Amino acid sequence: MKSLQAKRILVTGGAGFLGSHLCERLLQQGNEVLCVDNFYTGRRSNVAHLIENPLFEVMRHDITFPLFVEVDEIYNLACPASPIHYQFDPVQTTKTSVHGSINMLGLAKRVRAKILQASTSEVYGDPLVHPQTEAYWGNVNPVGFRSCYDEGKRCAETLFFDYNRQHALRIKVARIFNTYGPRMHPNDGRVVSNFIVQALKGDDITIYGDGSQTRSFCYVDDLIEGLVRLMDSPEDFTGPINLGNPVEFTILTLAERVIKLTGSQSRISFKPLPSDDPTQRQPDISLARAILEWQPFIQLEEGLEKTIAYFSRLV
Repeated sequence: MKSLQAKRILVTGGAGFLGSHLCERLLQQGNEVLCVDNFYTGRRSNVAHLIENPLFEVMRHDITFPLFVEVDEIYNLACPASPIHYQFDPVQTTKTSVHGSINMLGLAKRVRAKILQASTSEVYGDPLVHPQTEAYWGNVNPVGFRSCYDEGKRCAETLFFDYNRQHALRIKVARIFNTYGPRMHPNDGRVVSNFIVQALKGDDITIYGDGSQTRSFCYVDDLIEGLVRLMDSPEDFTGPINLGNPVEFTILTLAERVIKLTGSQSRISFKPLPSDDPTQRQPDISLARAILEWQPFIQLEEGLEKTIAYFSRLV
């Protein structure tokens, strides 16, 4: 039976890695969910198990074009998030962040919906402050190969806060740090999926640089909990807010963990570090702890085991 408190919720990028998990969570709460995706990186298989749910609907649509629907809340997750995908068509990547945000903000304004932007830790660039707090403005190259994503997301944040100030739009902005788990695209070029696929195939595990660069890995279930809590947080809290795991690991340590957990005979090979690749990435989540009473609970080894189990069915 549908709850009287149920909402009509739009999730853009809803067939993607994070989007599909978010759709699942929102349906479990009894909400009506409209999943919008252009299927550039999202996959129908990610949401196939939800299709029979009468509260769930899938729409093929590119948010760089206007969308006219009636909803109560919008989670704007649409944008390719891995370097391989966002660098393939960098102009379209920027359009997705900028034009897409304008269209979703316009929709939210028209129907008076609350809207959450899935921003990214990449707004900090290659940080000169460690760990990164929300007050840090970042160190971003505006003309590099990663700029379409980094600067697109930065501009999207600007748009969200200008709509909030100019039109009193109810906004939430989450800065998402490295997230992993089942339904990651096996060919997305991100480090966790790369290492797991290479290990399961027995291929060399490729590390760019010497492996001393650090990342903080948050399991998808923890991240989704943070997004939902942010959307439900007090109206006067807009963010931006860091969502990620503050426990920092070197890339070499990650490779060694994956080899151990997969029982692989893979060897590690080192290649040159790509330009503008951040050497450090670690969120300060003090604000999330204080405002959302949120922190990640799933440890790296447990999360990797679940992710390896998923990929072992694909490889």
